[in-house]
Amino acid sequence: MGETGFDVTFRPVRAGNAFEETVERLLQVIKLGSVAHGEKLPPERELATRLGISRVTLREAIRALQEAGYLDVRRGRYGGAFVTYQPAPPHQEELRRVVADMGIDDLDDALTFRMAVECGAAQILATSELTQAQRRAMRQRLMEVNSASPGDYRRLDTAFHLTIAELTGSPLLAAACADARLRVTDLLNAIPILQRNIEHAAAQHEAIVTAILAGDPDAARRAVAEHLEGTAALLRGFLA
Repeated sequence: MGETGFDVTFRPVRAGNAFEETVERLLQVIKLGSVAHGEKLPPERELATRLGISRVTLREAIRALQEAGYLDVRRGRYGGAFVTYQPAPPHQEELRRVVADMGIDDLDDALTFRMAVECGAAQILATSELTQAQRRAMRQRLMEVNSASPGDYRRLDTAFHLTIAELTGSPLLAAACADARLRVTDLLNAIPILQRNIEHAAAQHEAIVTAILAGDPDAARRAVAEHLEGTAALLRGFLA
């Protein structure tokens, strides 16, 4: 099992068009915050190996994302591909744009998918024999998201949720959870982060971790379901 939460976004690309799949995978890495704004992607050789592609394909994908404004490629000893993407600040115009791109049926489908895979991941993890290192990883992610500033909150909340999926040891389940999160990321980013909501989510995050570490799969599933139902109600309210 992994211990870091975001390794899942660097999984090998699927069979098919390697260039398009690589662009899609790197966009997931960037938009989910696996590599934060201003930080650089792993070295080319390492990244090509982790994605299971040639370095030529990787360079083409990075060039395309640079042209689209997601990356800044710098040469030299301290160079690399640096993330320039930042979600637009929450405001009414950005929310209208995202809403125009997503209908209520698409949102309902995405929320159902997320509920299924994240509840399942928590339930499975609660039945697992976790090492002390994995338990520390869970507590570390919990501490990070519950003490996050509003500017870092969405990225660290994503890290918390993906850590649960990754620690199950199932690459397919972890990938499904990452995909489910990506489907609602733009809408989440367009919604203002209120301190009251952060405090409410913090209590729910604590309940999720407590149930998982106690080895109570039913409580873990219920805690995740309650948390996601609250988020779903918030998203549907803004979409309406």
